[in-house]
Amino acid sequence: MDGNGRWAKQRHMPRTVGHAKGAAGVRDLVKACADQGVRYLTLFAFSTENWGRPSDEVSTLMGLFIQYLEKEMKAMQAEGVRLNVLGDISAFPAELQQRIEATQNATVHNHTITLNVAANYGGRWDIVNAVQRWSAANPGVSAENMTEPDLAQHLSTAGMLDVDLLIRTGGESRISNFLLWQVAYAELYFTDVLWPDFDTLQLQQAFTWFASRERRFGTVAP
Repeated sequence: MDGNGRWAKQRHMPRTVGHAKGAAGVRDLVKACADQGVRYLTLFAFSTENWGRPSDEVSTLMGLFIQYLEKEMKAMQAEGVRLNVLGDISAFPAELQQRIEATQNATVHNHTITLNVAANYGGRWDIVNAVQRWSAANPGVSAENMTEPDLAQHLSTAGMLDVDLLIRTGGESRISNFLLWQVAYAELYFTDVLWPDFDTLQLQQAFTWFASRERRFGTVAP
């Protein structure tokens, strides 16, 4: 979800206003995805590299996350949204950790759509963490015996489908350490639209583009 800061700068506002505006549109996009039959939606909210941003911006992002969980709990329950946070939340303030755990527990039996929020997440971290988990679960076993399915079972997305469509807003054409393992055969959709302006119409345009793609997964066309 890229472009919050630039959206605010264009309007001569603090970057934090852009983040607030970007968060405000999430509910409509989650609902639109659920209505289209999307089973998993993953939003990259805060990367492991984002700690390098100004402290006031980081603090605002933490506060917005808490507010989002407070405001959206009932809506998630009503609409069958399961919240799942990907990443190391131990670095977050205690209040945020508690809110995350409470919301995950309260929505664990919802099945309409799983909303993954990648927070303090990095694709490289995910892979290293998975290797460490595999090693802990298989003491004394050589890594030569590890297969791709074995490792996948220890990723933060274990049990979920790999990414079909990756959308990046804001005009940048890079993955930026997002779900590196899981996007191996994803279709990559880059748009110049800044995240606060990315609405359900923009989402439908991305879906239409995706529907036109011929996916071969390394084989030849039928």
